[in-house]
Amino acid sequence: MITMTVDGQEVKVEEGLNILDAANKVDIDIPTLCYLEGVNEPAACRVCVVEIEGEQDLQPACEYKVKEGMVVRTNTPEVLDARKTVLELLLSDHPFDCLTCEANLNCELQSLADQFGVRQIPYQGEKNEYPIDDLSPALVREPSKCIMCRRCIRVCDNIQEVHIYDVLERGFPSVAGPAFSDSLLDTPCITCGQCILVCPTGALHTKNDKQQVWEALKDPDKHVVIQTAPAIRVTIGEIFDMDVGSLVTGQLVAALKRLGFDKVFDDCFGADVVVMEEGHELMERLESGKDLPQFTSCCPGWVKFCENFYSDFLDNLSSCKSPQQVFGSLVKTYYAEQAGIDPENIFSVSVMPCVAKKYEASRPEMNDSGQDRDVDVNLTTRELGELIKEAGLDLKTLPEEEYDHPMGYASGAGVIFGSTGGVCEATLRTVYEKMTGEELEDVELEQVRGKELKEGIVDLGDGREIRAAVVRGTGNARKLLDQIQSGEKDYDFIEVMACPNGGCVGGGGQPVYSGYDRWTKMGEHYVKRAEGLFKADQQKEHRTAHTNPYVKKLYDEFLGKPHGDKSQDLLHTKYVNRKKYTRDRLYGVKECNEEAIPDCREGEQT
Repeated sequence: MITMTVDGQEVKVEEGLNILDAANKVDIDIPTLCYLEGVNEPAACRVCVVEIEGEQDLQPACEYKVKEGMVVRTNTPEVLDARKTVLELLLSDHPFDCLTCEANLNCELQSLADQFGVRQIPYQGEKNEYPIDDLSPALVREPSKCIMCRRCIRVCDNIQEVHIYDVLERGFPSVAGPAFSDSLLDTPCITCGQCILVCPTGALHTKNDKQQVWEALKDPDKHVVIQTAPAIRVTIGEIFDMDVGSLVTGQLVAALKRLGFDKVFDDCFGADVVVMEEGHELMERLESGKDLPQFTSCCPGWVKFCENFYSDFLDNLSSCKSPQQVFGSLVKTYYAEQAGIDPENIFSVSVMPCVAKKYEASRPEMNDSGQDRDVDVNLTTRELGELIKEAGLDLKTLPEEEYDHPMGYASGAGVIFGSTGGVCEATLRTVYEKMTGEELEDVELEQVRGKELKEGIVDLGDGREIRAAVVRGTGNARKLLDQIQSGEKDYDFIEVMACPNGGCVGGGGQPVYSGYDRWTKMGEHYVKRAEGLFKADQQKEHRTAHTNPYVKKLYDEFLGKPHGDKSQDLLHTKYVNRKKYTRDRLYGVKECNEEAIPDCREGEQT
């Protein structure tokens, strides 16, 4: 600990901190637009400048380390004037479409302009104008709103290790974007959306598909059904100022029914079906010894990462689709048959905590129901929150209502899919009981929950065991995959989630927070969100997928046996080796290999 003085207040703080973090520990706020705690320290925006006794110039608080006896002033007239000037310069090269911007009222630049009383811009002149990149089915880039904070670069490079963004050009035209100013569609972007969660402005945001849903709800000929992912029930409450991790399942269902959806279903039912399919696939692989370890395939960001960078492992991916796509196939086949509805009249909507689900739903192979798409529209948690608010509804005031049947009942195993380790745990619950013929005394397999990497062994008796691993964040996945390739690690079953802050509960489609400590906040929030999911699991009558009575009925009346012929046709898929395509694009060769052609824009196969 060292002693320093901040704004006349003597404080003790840890040696090695920067001034920004040290001041925050004693509740002194220093604004910033580029710094991201634990991730990004470029000292690029200069909004955090402070006055340090003995220094001739103002210094960036995010970079300057504290020293014994240091005297810092954070709010002198000179400091405040410098900060306001920086904001005015940034705004002089910024679009003024705040009212229609996706980041309106949740923009750090906008908030600081208000805090510092910026009412006019004294600096007039040339503005950078870049075309909007909206070709990706999941993300939109508006480079004209980029303030060069470099947060997207650091998260993509250092956390996810996908390396999509860099600083392009020099001087005034500088902007953060993909190499060669390519569209995100033409890069190995895995559409995880973590860059959206850290962008301080509206330069990066999700493609908004709400209007398609409103149009479907208005159409009297459409039977509109919606599925909600496990994580939504513990995150959407935050949009309505409820505590982080609040379990609002009943209120969520009530809101959706008031919006006019004909059926409100639970995607946890789809997760239960995935457990049946993926679990039986794992048992077959364990028996044959082929294509081990088996990787989970529920996360489309992870699947795209594997296709792009580790195509040697494609045979190790479970062929089972994600719960979203399993559900989508079943809605337009099984449910349509049960309800006596022409599948052409069914409009299928999903609500996911994930941006990559938009990409996944648009994949050309996701149409096994015989329709153009198994899932017509995907909404993020944020989009659904906007939809509910547009209708004048507030979750806090709604009563609890129940999901509709037959696809609205799920086991606890399906619910925990939304948290890191949940897919692995849910699958192992069923695999253990199927392989041993015995019920688990304790279904909570905590050895595979949480952390960046968890390893566990499930003892099946008679000398049999399943070596499992759980990893979150593609940067961590890259390290694990390299260890497997080198022979350093050996497993039977591995869960991978692309999003580093707790998997789906920290997905790219979840509520966005402001502030330089937003990454730290997300790390703290995922714990509370996960606790909500495990609480919901404990409240369920059935806690294993194979004991879900509605899943049993599905197999008895429609699918037959798990991993059987009908399941293979509807619920399983194949993957694309994008490695050559990725390497060529990184080196600027605008040519797709034959297998990657479906991912090219029309007319751009070469």
